[in-house]
Amino acid sequence: MQRIPLGMVGGGQGAFIGAVHRIAARIDDRFALVAGALSSDAGRAAASAEAIGLERSYHDWREMARAEAARPDGIRAVSVVTPNHLHLPVARAFLEAGIHVILDKPLTATLPEAEELARLTEATKALLILTYSYSGYPMIREARRLVAEGQLGRIRLVHAEFVADWLARPGRAEQQGWRADPALGGEGGAIADIGTHAAHLATYVSGLPITEVAAELTAFLPGRQIDDNGHAMLRFADGAKGMLWTSQVASGSDNEVRLRVMGDKAGLDWTHADPNRLRLTRLGEPSQTLTRGGPEFMGSARLPSGHAEGYLEAFASIYTDAADAIAAGRVPPGLPGIQDGLDGMRFVAACLRSSRADGAWQPL
Repeated sequence: MQRIPLGMVGGGQGAFIGAVHRIAARIDDRFALVAGALSSDAGRAAASAEAIGLERSYHDWREMARAEAARPDGIRAVSVVTPNHLHLPVARAFLEAGIHVILDKPLTATLPEAEELARLTEATKALLILTYSYSGYPMIREARRLVAEGQLGRIRLVHAEFVADWLARPGRAEQQGWRADPALGGEGGAIADIGTHAAHLATYVSGLPITEVAAELTAFLPGRQIDDNGHAMLRFADGAKGMLWTSQVASGSDNEVRLRVMGDKAGLDWTHADPNRLRLTRLGEPSQTLTRGGPEFMGSARLPSGHAEGYLEAFASIYTDAADAIAAGRVPPGLPGIQDGLDGMRFVAACLRSSRADGAWQPL
């Protein structure tokens, strides 16, 4: 199969997530990275491109969009891994040039920007795909299937958490970089950066949209302009209830993601620490541990059962699905797209409103 020519905006030297995107795009060999504007600094952009052997390097993403759209061998898709405030203008430039966009989350810095990007995406033939990477885990997809088949019955409870401690110490705010500045990252801190992952997992697996939130967002460390911890109660469509906890100051926590979904027949429990297993407990029966590649497993996997797949492989599943979507000309159900991004930004905005109103319930 011919690889899709891919570009990248952002993700230069020292940028963690850019390297993750590049690895993920190559795992299943569906993309070939050929062009990029890897930094807003021309010298750093050139050095970053040389370090990874990039064919075509640009110092400006606007120039890149124009030039690549005009080339017969130009890129067909671009990965956007910039600070949040650039998501809208960069995505706009490439969508308007007819180039598909694979965008790191959250969708934008603000809800009005997200709504503008949604209108733009609707008006163009190019696709927008959002890298909610945790939805690429095989056992998360298996959990989604089990819920959709009705094996849990009617969903009652959905609990999601994403907690870490990388900003728990005073003086660590500089590690946040642009994320610590509301003008660049948006008003939401932890709730936007990692809370949107937890919220997406909750809706992705349960199949239910969040309709209302009651939230308390806190900046525990002095001088921080945005939240580093958030607690939210959730109301879902169809009457289900839930809770979400997200934190970057949870001492002793090391990027811990957990999702529990409970219906009137059974419950599911998945943790990022053991992503190849999913616990299923039916009422009145012993718990079962479902494994990737087991006899009942219906999801995608690259390796035989017992050979662990992890974060990079989950990220790669998003890219492989993106390649299939580009070939088909549409974003299929289950692959995060513009609506998922818009829902995430509505979730962040509602949590911010609720927290400012002392935890009052707010609709999405």
